[in-house]
Amino acid sequence: MEKIVSLAKRRGFVYPGSEIYGGLSGTYSYGPLGVELKNNIKQLWWKKFVSTRPDVVGVDGPILLHPKLWEASGHTEGFGDAMVDCKECKKRFRADHLVEDATGKDLEGKNEEMTKVIQDEKIKCPNCKKSNWTEVKDFNMMFKTQMNGIEGDIYLRPETAGAIFVEFKNIVDSTRIKIPFGIAQIGKAFRNEIVAGNFIFRLREFEQMEIEYLIHPEADWGILFDDWIVKQEEFAMELGAKKEDLRRLEHPKEKLSHYSKKTVDIEYKFPFGFKELYGLAHRGDFDLTKHSEFSNEKLEYFDQDKNERFTPHILEPTFGVERSLLLALVAAYEEEKIGEDDERVVLRFPKKIAPVKVAVLPLSKKEELSKPTLELFGKLNEHFVSQYDDTQSIGKRYRRQDEIGTPYCVTFDFDSLEDKAVTVRDRDTMQQERINIDNLVDYLKEKLN
Repeated sequence: MEKIVSLAKRRGFVYPGSEIYGGLSGTYSYGPLGVELKNNIKQLWWKKFVSTRPDVVGVDGPILLHPKLWEASGHTEGFGDAMVDCKECKKRFRADHLVEDATGKDLEGKNEEMTKVIQDEKIKCPNCKKSNWTEVKDFNMMFKTQMNGIEGDIYLRPETAGAIFVEFKNIVDSTRIKIPFGIAQIGKAFRNEIVAGNFIFRLREFEQMEIEYLIHPEADWGILFDDWIVKQEEFAMELGAKKEDLRRLEHPKEKLSHYSKKTVDIEYKFPFGFKELYGLAHRGDFDLTKHSEFSNEKLEYFDQDKNERFTPHILEPTFGVERSLLLALVAAYEEEKIGEDDERVVLRFPKKIAPVKVAVLPLSKKEELSKPTLELFGKLNEHFVSQYDDTQSIGKRYRRQDEIGTPYCVTFDFDSLEDKAVTVRDRDTMQQERINIDNLVDYLKEKLN
């Protein structure tokens, strides 16, 4: 994991947030390559789950929502985790993770039991190695702020779903879409996590890609549920995950939210173990019923064909952008031996999400090569995200492009001046092929699919 974190910073994927001021825990910036990779992941998701499906529409709701919305959803009173503080070093930890890491026991939601176990087992602080703890208590993870003209607290949304539910009526009225259908959104969410960590896996500011899929209360939801799980796993594999590195974890009944009929996590084998990647939940009619109750607006669906009015039930597939990006980095990273004395680091991104598709390299900095190479770069950049590089030897430039996952390198050499052809190098095989410049765009389009 350390090698991936180092490469991510060195090559411009992910930087620690506010680093010149000493950093800010749990925050990161996405560099030139990171933002391209993020956008490619989001575009792939939108194409797969929204723009190519007749039964899903999109929405982009606000981060600041009416505070009553969070009362209706239960976030104001109950959105939090159990925390415990070390009295010696003043570090704060999520209590259920502390207990599970030390004993293997899953006691989430059982604060008194966790306090007893921490004291009886004399669990040591991971930071100072002493055992002097406060009692376990709940901590609300919503960020508060103020708004002119509004009394009381306003919250940064802790999830994107609320912005979808409040627009249910508008979407039904303006689109005339028929049940079953989904409403999709990509957007920021904010959670004041007790402990952020594992690089970009757990953050306080993050992006969600979420769908609320509305179905008839009597629909055979099991088939739809299974179909969504398969599609979520397919998406993970499109980002580079191997099937054997994915697994499903169904929440036991005692762990389910009171409104949920079924919840399944899709976990991925990260370097720090199997952890939740995506989630899928059957939320029943809880959300629309609660928002209807608190807003005094009827949030129902009327089926004109059947002359039937009802409150839809909801299946909710949820995807994290940053966890998807982390998956892509982990799955792509490889250290490959070349012969007996050489080694390279390569990111084998699937071509459709690679941040740079083509690198354009003059064999020499001499103007007789650099000028036509720059002209070729301008031509290719109209079709593909490309990068021009003329620094150091051609071998070192190939290695740099391998490290950022560029599928193809195009080299313009002295022979190119005569034969009007270039050398195209494949990232994965390192094989090289001579291609006529007039045919280059079509050749790369075919290769990049």
